[in-house]
Amino acid sequence: MTSDDLAIAQIAAAQHGIVTLQQALDVGVTREAVRHRVAGRRLESLHPAVYRVAGSPVNWRGTLLAACLAAPGPGVASHRSAARLWDLPGGSERFVEITCRRWRRVRLPGLVVHESGAVDRVDVTIVDAVPCMTVARTLLSLGAVSKPSVVEMALDVALRRELTTLDELRRILRRLGRPGRNGSGVLRRLIDRHGAEAGMTESVMETRLKQMLRRHGLPIPEFQYEVGKGARLVARVDAAYPEYRIAIEYDSYEHHTGRAALVRDSHRRNALAGLGWHVISVTAADIAAGGDHVVTMIRAARAR
Repeated sequence: MTSDDLAIAQIAAAQHGIVTLQQALDVGVTREAVRHRVAGRRLESLHPAVYRVAGSPVNWRGTLLAACLAAPGPGVASHRSAARLWDLPGGSERFVEITCRRWRRVRLPGLVVHESGAVDRVDVTIVDAVPCMTVARTLLSLGAVSKPSVVEMALDVALRRELTTLDELRRILRRLGRPGRNGSGVLRRLIDRHGAEAGMTESVMETRLKQMLRRHGLPIPEFQYEVGKGARLVARVDAAYPEYRIAIEYDSYEHHTGRAALVRDSHRRNALAGLGWHVISVTAADIAAGGDHVVTMIRAARAR
């Protein structure tokens, strides 16, 4: 391996196999040497002046990074691609989605480009070697391309993992949430609603439970509610209507199978029943079916 090959390989190793012409020039590789490697198929041209080192794994992150490096500005992973990098609901690897100031008028399969002059340095970070919108900016942009229910799930996950805060989201709305800007209205409504509702969901399925109850006109329960007897904690339930002593438990196959889980769940339900609580179980199938049966049980329990 020549010194030029080694220099290029060292850059590409930290960038999912990707290297740019300018990066090669910066470490002393000449333009002629780069052209020679492209001609010899040691470098694969992905975009003008952006290459993949031959033999490097072809993966979504490398393709995304190459698009970001090819964009004037440069570009950043945004919208659904940014959500995928942050491992948020609504993220997708089905295509590459970036934002930049402008893009040359060339359409490429699987590439979605949003042109914007409103991408400040404060809105950009690095995730797995890829320039990426911050979580707050990602949630703002996600509302332009995804359903509000999906954005709400992403918001709940981001808050639960402490990737952002409601105050940070309010600040970005004050800075960028001007009338007509895609996504800002969705995020603003979700933040306003979130502040008026009790408790923090602990999973995407609990967020879907919250959305289902809202669709049926029921009040939002308190999530992760602790039921106690004196100073002793009896149970921490997924959701609750404390004034009616109704506990709602999401039963997932993963966490509620096997002998140990059966004994544990039975003990908890008996302890809650002993304190006068009515426990209603909900599954993913219940939510997928619209939740009519669950809502009927909740209304009946409230009526009692």
